[in-house]
Amino acid sequence: MKRILISDNLSEKGIEILRNTQGIQVDVDTNLSKDKLIEKIKDYNGLAIRSATKVTSDVIDAAENLQVIGRAGIGLDNVDIGAATKKGVVVMNAPEGNTTTTAEHAISMMLALTRKVPQATISLKAGKWEKKKFMGREVFNKTLGVVGLGKIGSIVADRAKGLKMDVIAYDPFISKGRVSEMGIEQVSLDELFARSDYITLHIPLNEETSGLINTESFKKMKDGIMIINCARGGIVNEKDLYDAIKSKKVAGAALDVFEKEPPGDNPLFDLDEVICTPHLGASTDEAQKNVTVDIAEQMINYLLHGTIKNAVNVPSVSGDILSTIKPYMDLSEKLGRFQSQLESGAIEEINIEYIGDIAELDVTPITTSILMGIFRPIMGDTINFVNAPIIAQERNVKVVESKSRKSEDFTSLLTIRTISTKGENLVAGTLFGKNEPRIIRINKFRVETIPNGNMLLFYTIDRPKVIGNIGAILGDMDINIANMQFGREEIGGDAIVLLNIDSPVSKETIEKLSKLPNVVSIKQLKL
Repeated sequence: MKRILISDNLSEKGIEILRNTQGIQVDVDTNLSKDKLIEKIKDYNGLAIRSATKVTSDVIDAAENLQVIGRAGIGLDNVDIGAATKKGVVVMNAPEGNTTTTAEHAISMMLALTRKVPQATISLKAGKWEKKKFMGREVFNKTLGVVGLGKIGSIVADRAKGLKMDVIAYDPFISKGRVSEMGIEQVSLDELFARSDYITLHIPLNEETSGLINTESFKKMKDGIMIINCARGGIVNEKDLYDAIKSKKVAGAALDVFEKEPPGDNPLFDLDEVICTPHLGASTDEAQKNVTVDIAEQMINYLLHGTIKNAVNVPSVSGDILSTIKPYMDLSEKLGRFQSQLESGAIEEINIEYIGDIAELDVTPITTSILMGIFRPIMGDTINFVNAPIIAQERNVKVVESKSRKSEDFTSLLTIRTISTKGENLVAGTLFGKNEPRIIRINKFRVETIPNGNMLLFYTIDRPKVIGNIGAILGDMDINIANMQFGREEIGGDAIVLLNIDSPVSKETIEKLSKLPNVVSIKQLKL
């Protein structure tokens, strides 16, 4: 008998499926403190959650029998995936069930903002009749800028076209051909800022997108711009948004997500120009039923039959094969993440070369791991081992595999070369021992570095003091260097410096580093 604990409010339909499945015992307890969850989790094989339960490393450490964590929805910010992976716990989500609902909420928020529906409702219920105060505007023939054309952003764009809006989009990771097929004009981010009457955000929150909408970006926008954020809190700098609304640069904002949730006493709530909802993007009866049914069926299939679907940390393969290829999969995902963060353009082709012993294996899961690594920094938790190949197809990304059993320098060698709208990049890696991943080549430079944690990649000119100057600034900022690699073609020529650091650096520090003599460019990476 497999036991599943449900610790968040899930749709009764999914709970019913679990209860009616022979071999599954279900307990529902949605009022557990962290300490109570730690005490209780040791008796369960599965944990079904939404966003309220925080599955920290402490919880996972206490979970003696836990085999699977199922998130009824997409986001996994509340799950320590690294700790779960280390303990061998499969982490699944349900990425398809609430895309339409979230897209519809963004459209609803845009229309409500435009016609001042919430404000007028409050006024009328207070006994007032203020027709002139709540004069709105039409969305017909207005320009909607969609930042991020993933599944949700694509649906928003499609619905907006139905409203006869002019839709433009920014997504550097989707080819122009794919965007053209959707009947949408692809533009740069600055052009989107300049042309849009409305901007709606549909991107994950990461180091690149944090604070994307800020004072500097508002300066590039039209007077009277309206902002809709139903993606993730933190993409919009809330203080800068407040100032932009007070100055009349921004005519209004519709927010479903916040930097801090619950947001508490937020100054934005004092502004009549702001309408807001408490993270309701996925909150419809249909969506909650869909994601709960999906995760219930996935957990049943795994616990009773060993079938894995929509896992974010384990591929869909048998246990025997997994034990052999798992180290290569860990390597390949890290190389993919590294490669993705090197790129500044939309990837059009991925060439993967397997050399040596690795070429003797079924490399399909390894290729999938590479794709997942490449797309994870772009798409966040929506990407997994099941949908990564499909995402590549949808984005018209050509994936080419080749094998060679001869390897001169290493027992196994994995090389990834990407071709994008901005050029080409190559990363190669191998395993030291049985399971220690290493990057051994970045484009034309030979290195030997551990792909892990926070990293800084400098393209430099090989001159004295380059490394010392970098170290001095990082030292002044109290940033500790854990490991350093240097590569060059020839004395005085092009070179790279690759650092493993203990913590990420701020944008201000990056700017200081970029102004150093003989530093050509910098990339901050997170693996």
